[in-house]
Amino acid sequence: MAAPLQPGVQTIRFRRPTNKEKDTFTPKPFNRHTGFLQDQLRRAQRAPWNPSMSVAFRIIVLLRVIGAMYVNINDCDEVFNFWEPLHYLDRGHAFQTWETSPAYAIRSWAYILLHYIPVKLPTFLLGPEKRPAFFAVRIVLAFVSAICEAFLYRRIADKVNYRVARYFLFITLFSAGMWNASVSFLPSSFAMYANMVAFGFSLEAASNTNMRRTLYATLAFATGAIIGWPFSAAVAIPFVFEELYLYGQDTVAPKARTSWRIARWKRFATCGLVAALLLIPVVAIDTLFYGKLAIVPWNIVKYNVFPDAQRGPGLYGTEPAEYYIHNLLLNLNIVVPFALASLPALYITHRLERRRMGDRAGPERSSPITLFALRLAPMYVWLAIMFAQPHKEERFMYPIYPLICFNGAVTIYLVRGWMEVAYVAITKSPYRASTARIFSRFTLSVVSASVVISISRALAQWKYYHAPMTMMYQLEAYEIPKVLNATGLVRLPPPPNGTRYRIPESEADEPRIDYDLITPFNLTLCIGKEWHRFPGHYLVPDGVRVEWVKSEFDGMLPGHFKPTERKAGLTGRATGTHALPHGLNDLNKEEPSFYVDVDACDYLMDSDFPLHPVSTALEPRYVVDNSTWERVYCDPFLDARHSPILTRALWTPVPQWQELNSFGEICLLKHRENMGRKERLLTVRKD
Repeated sequence: MAAPLQPGVQTIRFRRPTNKEKDTFTPKPFNRHTGFLQDQLRRAQRAPWNPSMSVAFRIIVLLRVIGAMYVNINDCDEVFNFWEPLHYLDRGHAFQTWETSPAYAIRSWAYILLHYIPVKLPTFLLGPEKRPAFFAVRIVLAFVSAICEAFLYRRIADKVNYRVARYFLFITLFSAGMWNASVSFLPSSFAMYANMVAFGFSLEAASNTNMRRTLYATLAFATGAIIGWPFSAAVAIPFVFEELYLYGQDTVAPKARTSWRIARWKRFATCGLVAALLLIPVVAIDTLFYGKLAIVPWNIVKYNVFPDAQRGPGLYGTEPAEYYIHNLLLNLNIVVPFALASLPALYITHRLERRRMGDRAGPERSSPITLFALRLAPMYVWLAIMFAQPHKEERFMYPIYPLICFNGAVTIYLVRGWMEVAYVAITKSPYRASTARIFSRFTLSVVSASVVISISRALAQWKYYHAPMTMMYQLEAYEIPKVLNATGLVRLPPPPNGTRYRIPESEADEPRIDYDLITPFNLTLCIGKEWHRFPGHYLVPDGVRVEWVKSEFDGMLPGHFKPTERKAGLTGRATGTHALPHGLNDLNKEEPSFYVDVDACDYLMDSDFPLHPVSTALEPRYVVDNSTWERVYCDPFLDARHSPILTRALWTPVPQWQELNSFGEICLLKHRENMGRKERLLTVRKD
């Protein structure tokens, strides 16, 4: 029979030895010590493989680093609210959204500043190129996520059940949701890291003698909420309830209940005050960068929970309740139904097989099933809150991805237990149940199906939607060197004293140009209707300025930070963020001054779907205008509107599967007249 499932207790199943084992095993004379050691040895030999935390970390980090190199940027908020401000701190120019304006201050510079050292390290080691800095940050995030995942896995193995831990490890390891969330530069991902650590500590039952559990879990929950995303504190509600109201591991006599409760409240208040100290450096850093007192966690809560009639997250879209169902099924597939069934499954197990849940509770003790229900509750609390909000986004689910995996693993284990109970009831033989393989085949099938679907989903995201990032690589690695070779120029080091090389704007300027100081890097890359797919300045070569051209989108696009010189450093840019940007507002109103004329663009990033073409006055098909635009590079891109839901969600190597999809392309286009003039002016005259 499988091991009991109860908080804080680890047991191993027993079975009768086979005839072969009886023949080969000769027991030593039994005594209290040798019998115990032999029993422990037999337990260790029969237990399924459970890697140590160190081994688990090495396995997880390998996949997370691969993800850091290949995962798409799926959320434009990640680019404009986090990668771009980081680029500004690093390079002195970037796009700015209204959230980072001092007038609103709902993005924390403290969180962004955590990534400043990872982004600067490649500069010292590899030179001024920006692309390595982008991947350096992602690799650091991969390591942080792997540490947290490995920690939570071992805590589940030690405090819950080794089988649940194994299921959890393999589900999270290959999960398409974790593949994306683990390396995303988002506060919700940071909250996910913190929640894994906090949840790992909270798996121990509360006790007045265990200050370590309370302090560490409280600190981790507070870190995720204060530095990351304040709403992630909702995940801690069951933990707080247990700390304040349940006995946990304590045995409390009726006469001592008042003193016990006072001790619990005092202890939790102490830990809460210690955790609240994290707010001091966060407020100090944000105040420094905004130039005024800024309590960003409160600003976020105020904007999202207490908006006025004209403002609020609803301005940026609302979705029906099934949005999250579809999203979770895409990222966690068949694990989601198991996770949603975890509390009912726990209740059924309690009714059918009480001993699996451990000892029954008495008037002076907490019920094991109550304690374990609280371990499953955070997922339900979060889903209830997020489903109730009209504005829904995929990243809002990141903080509970590991908890969904845990709840799903618990249900898989409990269903296996039901199968064992039914098998014994039918066969009347516990021994046959201990040797039957049907139970392991069931769990293997469920976990393997989840892994296969997750891998298929991750491949679909790469194959179908990676074109914008690939296009930027083509611009840097092939197009710019091609221009350099055509003009006879070589790539020059950064100009001295923070100045910029310039390109002559007309033939009249030509006699005054020192061609030894000219690079073709003062170029303009424009983006129209695909503005939300812009992967950020870290993937754009130095000297290429990115601008918007008008499209059918009539909301507010990001503006530019007030540029600062390269030599200004972090201190100078900390004051540059004080400036109130023109045109940015919290009403999602379009700002016309943010657009440039398309004829001023040297390069243009645009998409085209020839099987289902759409052309308007503001969104013409630039790709087919060969007289004005030259196709530099095009990459296939899925036309999701005209592709079946299953084939666009998953990828398989079967050609017939791909033929069901409709594809267009995202292209890098070069303005023939503009670039022709600049290339002529940049040609080196050897005379």
